[in-house]
Amino acid sequence: MTKLTELLIKCRMTGMVSNQIMLKIIKMSINSDSLESETFHLLKDEWGLEKYSQFLLLLDNQQKTDIQAINYLDSEYPQLLRTIYNPPALLFFVGNIALLKTDCVAIVGSRQATNYSFRCIGGLVPRLVNRYTIVSGLAKGVDSWAHIHTLKNYGRTIAVIGCGLDEAYPKENLALQREIMNNGLVISEYPPHTGVQRFHFPQRNRIIAGLSQKVIVTEAKKRSGALITADLALENNREVLAIPGRIDDSHSAGCNNLIEEGATPLINFNNV
Repeated sequence: MTKLTELLIKCRMTGMVSNQIMLKIIKMSINSDSLESETFHLLKDEWGLEKYSQFLLLLDNQQKTDIQAINYLDSEYPQLLRTIYNPPALLFFVGNIALLKTDCVAIVGSRQATNYSFRCIGGLVPRLVNRYTIVSGLAKGVDSWAHIHTLKNYGRTIAVIGCGLDEAYPKENLALQREIMNNGLVISEYPPHTGVQRFHFPQRNRIIAGLSQKVIVTEAKKRSGALITADLALENNREVLAIPGRIDDSHSAGCNNLIEEGATPLINFNNV
């Protein structure tokens, strides 16, 4: 682990240093002779003395841990992810970090997905696992099924979560999260002991989209987090594929709208 990564972990663990500030620290590190002192000077300028003093107190109270992480400049960091807006400066991980450098396809969809998604994922994943690492968000419904079917077919999978790696959300996915840690990769931009917040999910979705060459949406209502991932993928020039559904089924309304707006309809799973 580099000194830059160690410094970023310490800063992030205080809960006070944003991703944007960490990106500034990383940029500064390229030509820095005394990174820690220059970082502290930057933070004092950004915050003022009162907030900076609070930061130093939190920094001093940190305990040493065996946290694993990579930063934006590390060789393990995937080039595709570097190209997105506001890329994660630091990624905490458990598992096979080499998976970040493989070709990835994201499979996302509704937490309340129907058996239609389950059947589609069961037919789709076996056709992908020999060529792609499957990325998803370890949520209920489509995300969980994508991970489960990938593991069942001895494929590679990456779970991007919206909390610390020592947390599990939803709680019933704890066993699945541990299985992916042992047989794949779980990543988060949030440090340990960070619980789930609503705004974490759109931030997590940008990482899912950023890692992936293609994003597949199986089922999604008109207002769905999966559509946020699809929009982010389109903004970053990724291919978005949507599985069409019945026009009178609310669970497929989001996918059908994506197709109407130009997403590729995924009808033949052999064509991915």
